[in-house]
Parts: sequence; structure tokens; C-alpha cells
Amino acid sequence: MIRKVEDLDLRDKTVFLRVDFNIPIEQGRITETHRIESALPTIRLILDRAKRVVIASHLGRPDGKVVPKYSLRPVRDHLEQSLKQPVLLAPDCIGPEVQRIIQDPSHRVILLENLRFHKEEERNETAFSEALASLADVYVDDAFGAAHRAHASISGMARFFRQKAAGLLLHKELDHLSRLLSTPEKPFVTILGGAKVSDKIGIIKNLLPKVNALLIGGGMAYTFLKAKGMDIGKSLVEIDKVSLARELLAQATEQGVSTVLPADHVTGDSERKNPTVCMGNIPADRMGLDIGPQTVAQFSQELKQARMVLWNGPVGLFELEPYSKGSQALAQTLAAGYPDLVSVIAGGDTVAAVTAAGVAARITHLSTGGGATLEFLEGKELPGIKALEETS
Repeated sequence: MIRKVEDLDLRDKTVFLRVDFNIPIEQGRITETHRIESALPTIRLILDRAKRVVIASHLGRPDGKVVPKYSLRPVRDHLEQSLKQPVLLAPDCIGPEVQRIIQDPSHRVILLENLRFHKEEERNETAFSEALASLADVYVDDAFGAAHRAHASISGMARFFRQKAAGLLLHKELDHLSRLLSTPEKPFVTILGGAKVSDKIGIIKNLLPKVNALLIGGGMAYTFLKAKGMDIGKSLVEIDKVSLARELLAQATEQGVSTVLPADHVTGDSERKNPTVCMGNIPADRMGLDIGPQTVAQFSQELKQARMVLWNGPVGLFELEPYSKGSQALAQTLAAGYPDLVSVIAGGDTVAAVTAAGVAARITHLSTGGGATLEFLEGKELPGIKALEETS
């Protein structure tokens, strides 16, 4: 059993809140705030009930060294604006100075500096876990995006607390994703895109017994099309996964799952320029970079018949115009079905594509997890979730 933060007695308590603020920052400026915005309800709830909150996150891969570009200072600035109250950025995440700051009654919101400035975080070292745990009375984990990591602040420190719980975001993620695996409403349609089949093998195998239709786009579609004997030109392909793609298509047929692959493509030249639409086989000097209008119509028809949809991975090179149209069209189709259609978007690129389409408010759930979401949907046990489980 995993307790919820709202079920804890937080009066006069200092709460350690692990969040996932591993977000894109360019030249000191945050370019995508979805993960921060998603954690704000938990932060506000804790501030309403507790004495103070100590917020901790990692950012980037500084490899256990202090790297200024991976400082959480821009996050602190954004949090101050969002919470409309002072947020103190501690100079470190452990040590006497951090202890002194937390014990100062004038500070209610403290953001610890990047956890990964210490190599012990990723190594899940016990002494580091204990040092983090000494900073607070209660542990709350709201970092679903990092739940698949067996790191000190995720799975190591939880055992040092009598009171520990999942934050509002983490619980929301588990509710939506568990529903996909246990009691999906039918018809249940899954859209899979992105670059590689190899990233999606586990999720395909675990979802095949549950879905009614599987729509495959993005770079990974060309490995499947190659497996069906199609000419794919210069399109992205994993040659070593062609036979596996053939096996997965056969398994889908055996289990009565409708598999829809692109029938037409928006193609580009070797420099990804001069877009043209082609049906069926792709010329030798062209590469598929988005699904074409006929495929958009086919995919959309499947989505309109669905009651629940999972979408992981854009169906085209959405960050480069004009290859965003396929992903945008599917996002708009999902939004048109809201609120009757339950739609779950998983993966940072897919969330970005839906946000760019301007329809995020009409999507049921935008998951904050990347690797964590995939591993959960593959049926794997996540260290961050297991650490919150109570035996008694």
C-alpha cells in the first residue's frame, strides 16, 4: 500500500519533497515548464499544512561534479513567481550550512541545489541517503519521471522515514497508467511513434493482449514497413530489428489486434528539405519524415472509434516544419473527443507535440515520465514506487 500526501498529518513538520525538475534550460532560461507546473499542487498542499517544504531534484548529467550550467537557480526563480513567495536556493543539498538554512524559521520554501552534484546520489549510497533524510521529518515523492531510478533520493532515503507518501502528481500518474494496464476502456487504441523499435519492444509485447488497435508512425514505422517488404528509401531503419518487427506483426494478428502502418508519407531529400507526399513505396533518394494525409485520415478514424488512447512518440519529425502536421492532426483529433475520450500522452516529445498543437487542456493526462512511463507500461517494478510501499 502507498499512502497519499493528503492522508498525512503534516502539522509543524518539515517535509522533504522529491520532484523531477529535470527540464530543458537554455542559456539560463527554462524552455518547457510542464514538470514544474505539474508539481505545484503538491507544493501548495504541503505549504498549506506543514511548517516548511524542502524541495529536491536533479538536473542533467553533471557526473557528480558542480557544473554551473546545471544549477537549479532558474528553477528557483520560476518557483518564486509561481508560488508568489520567497524560495531560498541552498548552496548544496547536504551539510551543516544546509541544516542551518532549514532550521531558520524565516525560510518556508527551500530548494536544494542539484542532487547530482554528488556522485553518491546516482550510486544510491547509504550515508548520502541518510544525510538527505536528516533534513526533514516526512518524505514525499512526487518525481514520477525519476521513479525508475534506484538513486539515493528516490529509493535510498525513503527507508529512514516513518512517514512517507506519494505526492499528488505521482498518485495521478499511477492512477492513469495503471488503468491502461488493468481496466482499459474498449476500444483501446495505442499510437506508437518515435525513432526506434528497440525502445518500444517491451511496451508492444505488454500491451498487445490489451489493445484493439496499434497505430505505428514515426521513424520506427519504417522498420515495420521494411519487414513487410516495402521500399523505404533513405528512411530511418533498424536493420537488426526487421525480423523482430515481422514477429511482432504476426503476434498482433494472432491476438486479433489491428495494426495500422503508414500508407502514405511526407518525404524529404537527404537534407530533410523539399517535402513531397508519396504513396506506398518511398523512392531511393527520399526519406519518410511524417505520415501523409491518407494515413492521418486512417489513424484519425481509429481514434474516433476509441474510448481510450495511449500515445507515446510523435509520428513525424515534429520539431521541423513541415513535418509536424501529422502529429498536430492526431492531437487535434484526440482533443475533439474530450472529455468522452480518455487520452494519455506519454513521453516528453509527445507532450511537446500536443502542447505545440495548442490542445493540451483537452487531453485527459499528460504524463511527466519518459523512461519511467515506458518501464511502467512494460510491466516492470519501479524502485521509486517500491520504496513508498508500506508493509504494515
